[in-house]
Parts: sequence; structure tokens; C-alpha cells
Amino acid sequence: MARAKNQRSDERRDRDTGRGARRGQAAEAVVETVDGGLAELLPDRDRARAWTLLIDGAPQSHVDLDDPSYLSFEYQRRLGHVIDLVAPPGKPIQAVHLGGGALSLARYTAATRPRSTQQVVERDAALVQLVRRELPLDPNARIRVRSTDAREGLGKVPDGWADLLIADVFSGARTPAHLTSVEFVTRVRRALKGSGVYAANLADGPPLAHLRGQIATVAAVFPELALIADPAVLRGKRFGNAVLVASGLPLPVAELTRRAASDPHPARVEHGRQLADFTGGAVPVTDAVAVASPAPPPSVFR
Repeated sequence: MARAKNQRSDERRDRDTGRGARRGQAAEAVVETVDGGLAELLPDRDRARAWTLLIDGAPQSHVDLDDPSYLSFEYQRRLGHVIDLVAPPGKPIQAVHLGGGALSLARYTAATRPRSTQQVVERDAALVQLVRRELPLDPNARIRVRSTDAREGLGKVPDGWADLLIADVFSGARTPAHLTSVEFVTRVRRALKGSGVYAANLADGPPLAHLRGQIATVAAVFPELALIADPAVLRGKRFGNAVLVASGLPLPVAELTRRAASDPHPARVEHGRQLADFTGGAVPVTDAVAVASPAPPPSVFR
């Protein structure tokens, strides 16, 4: 009985500190079916307590439990720059995350801006349970997770509550149509403070019609925009992510540009006339004509 009790204690300790943590054991993949498909948590062989989340083979999040300020994915690093610049360093903020995944960006915000208050809206309740069990949150982090549709959850955010709202919502590898319209972005602005910042992770490839349409859509609601992306994506050479940033007030474009250029995979920031030229003749998307973002080619995840 003592051996069984100790084993149960070890298992509880693993759940509290992350699977296979600090026990000298090789971490093993965790595979479970969740509402959105087959979820896989794969251990990062280069970082002792880091994990990558995949849904149906598509990478969704990377989390380092020992260092939640470490962001592995390129697009998450770019969103991290937005988090860093939304307020003076270390100042607590009120943030809304539409799309949770493994809660990487909420963890980052909690680590870099302690005492921040955050709401995460993640529709996949089974995924939330998996992440909470295998990659537990810091108990001191003020992170509330709601399992509901992103647009429905956004409707429950009080007017003018958020300093920052991040949209990183994918069903499989596509952004749902109802999160791509002027009506949706109007709700985003309602939830933000007058100085608040909106940042959206967008995915597209040549001919970039979706990306251009999303820029036009957000520009119909916010006066200040900037786009952060790999130059090859902006030239339509490959499928990839772009981070669209918007606000009612001028954005820190110079500092965003400096940080994006100094990343391991440098990105370019488009703003003002250059961004307008890039958008071309794209028109805002409304609920009546909205469609999901394009599916990535199979080669993207190989």
C-alpha cells in the first residue's frame, strides 16, 4: 500500500508541475481526442519542460513551463512584441485572448506583466481540460478561461474593459468566417479602452486575397494599423502568418519595426501608405459575405 500511495503522490506531483517534470525521466507524448480533433502534446527535446500542441497535425502552441516568457513560434514572438509595447514594461494590463490553445500568450502576459487580469475564450472545453491537466497554469496568474465561441465570449466582455485583445482563433488550420467581418471587429473595438490595442493572427498564401480583405475590414473600424509578417509572405511567395495590429491611437511602429527585424526570423512591418498600397482595392468583409480563411497547403506542416 505504501508503494501505491507513493506512486499516486508522484503522479499528482507530475500533474502539478508538468508531465515527467524534474524526475529525470524522458517525457512522453500525450495524445487525446478533443472537441476540435486529435490533440498531441509533444515534448521539446531541447527544453526540459517545454511542449508543442498540435491539433490534427497542425501546430497550435508551444509552452515552456520553466520559462513562460519564451515564445518559440514566429507569430507568437510578434504578438509578444505587441504585448510588450501595449503599456510601460511590467505594468499590469487587462487582456482578452480569443483562442487559447495551450494558453501560451496568456502565460507570457502573466510572466512579463504580473498582476494582469486576463480572460481567455477557448471553445474547445476538452482541450482546455487537457492543457490544464498536463500544462498547469501558475496558480498566481489571474487567468480566467471560458469555453465558448469566440464571438459569443467577446460579447460578454464589458464595454471599454480591455487594454489588449488578441484574436488567434483557428478551427483546424482556418479562421472561422464569423470572426473575419466588420461586425466582429466592431465588437472588438467596443470591448477595448480608447487606447486599447487589437492584434490578430492571420494566415494566408498567394494571392493574399484573405489577408488584404482583413486589412480593409479592420481599417473600416480602426484608424491606426500595422502589419507584421515575413517578407516572403508579403511578396506572396509562400503561405504563412501575419500579425495585424490596430488601435484608435498611433501605434509604436518604430519599436515594432526594430523588434521584428531583430527576431531570429526577421519580419517586416508595413504601415501607413505602404500598407494601403499593399491592401490595394480590397473591400471590407461583412457577415453576409464572410468566408473562412484559406486552408494551408499540406506542405506547410511537413
